[in-house]
Amino acid sequence: MHSSLVRLQNAFGFFTTVAFVVAALIAATDLIAPRTPSVGVLKPTNVQVVRGRPHYYSSKKEEYAIIRFSLDADLSSLFTWNTKQLFVYVTAEWPAAKAGSGSGANATNQAVIWDSIITSPSADHLANLGPIAKKKLIRSAQGKSIDPSRGILSLKNQRPKYQITHPSGKIAQQDDVVLRLHYNVQPWVGLLTWNRDSDVGRWKTLRDNVSKKFSFPEVKKKE
Repeated sequence: MHSSLVRLQNAFGFFTTVAFVVAALIAATDLIAPRTPSVGVLKPTNVQVVRGRPHYYSSKKEEYAIIRFSLDADLSSLFTWNTKQLFVYVTAEWPAAKAGSGSGANATNQAVIWDSIITSPSADHLANLGPIAKKKLIRSAQGKSIDPSRGILSLKNQRPKYQITHPSGKIAQQDDVVLRLHYNVQPWVGLLTWNRDSDVGRWKTLRDNVSKKFSFPEVKKKE
């Protein structure tokens, strides 16, 4: 005869096995759902380089860039019944100076200028919002498990959340700068997935997510 403890261990082991199998099947359903994100517009609208203290905790003055941009993108296909939230961010990238110039050995400089977390209706209770905004968001999502309209981004002359600096303290008059849109899908069950450089099955790459090249201007003096 098995003891009560052994029976409890067997029941718990069976439960965890079933839970793991169900979770694996749920995660596999993401491969069935097509992902066809697209970008209509991604461009800088105003670029400035200022010399000063970019943050209140900065110990010295340095050059930093402020980039306003416009973005139109359709990421609605990334929202499925297994999507918890979508992390979207825009980076500014430019090639590093040639070796020997003291700018480091990185092939490309990359800095985040804006980001946003878009929750699905089933995860609105996790949104980091104020009580009034959260109440409105939850009310608008009642009865919905998927809300594709949340994946529609339309930003006009958007102010950046973050200013760009460089370890050298100089960033003005840099050429071949581009903006790039990225996303990260965070599911309820399964692996985190990012935008890819090539198609994988029904998952299509995020096309036209890179802006045309532009340059950082000369330093703008504060009035």
